[in-house]
Amino acid sequence: MNSALFTAFLLATVVLIVIPGPNVLLIVSRSMRYGVRAGLVTVAGTAFAQAQQLVITALGLASVMAVLADGFEILRWVGVAYLIYLGIQAFREKPVPAAGDGAAPQAPAMKTSKMFWQAFVVSWTNPKVLGFCAAFFPQFIDPALPTGPQLWTMCAAFLAIAVALDSSYAVVGGRLLGKLKSARAQRIRNRVTGGLLVAAGLGLALVRRN
Repeated sequence: MNSALFTAFLLATVVLIVIPGPNVLLIVSRSMRYGVRAGLVTVAGTAFAQAQQLVITALGLASVMAVLADGFEILRWVGVAYLIYLGIQAFREKPVPAAGDGAAPQAPAMKTSKMFWQAFVVSWTNPKVLGFCAAFFPQFIDPALPTGPQLWTMCAAFLAIAVALDSSYAVVGGRLLGKLKSARAQRIRNRVTGGLLVAAGLGLALVRRN
């Protein structure tokens, strides 16, 4: 790839992913409630959805996605409702009594598979990846070089950056869990995480199709 264009692409990707969206807010809320492992499982779910979106873009199927735009608009509203539902559930969750050995209290267990697929659905109903690919990838392609290798390289770099930064959010959120031992702190945590998820849903609702 053209080194200058690739550097610009990497910077643009970092900026896009660092800005909190539905994926990041879900990751942080999960890791704050259940720990780092849960956050990383959530990252795996969002990354799986993003990988599919990137492959679709790389294979030149963006036109197919445009044909299915109405279906994805419905799916987006399903995602909005789902995020708000998860937020309300988190907001209403009651504090868990601290363990006798002084360990941080844990929220009721949630199956790993459930966390994974919840994250997958939330990520697929977030059009940011497809929108970014369709709008920006062509801007970083050097017409003097083969298009295919450049496109696949950008897809791989995008996914690697997303996983790295999202995992960092998961670790930070998980570290906060250990500080939330009192009932009052847990109530604050539940309201914060619930508020984050509701905000993510409302933010997704404000997204406009191009």
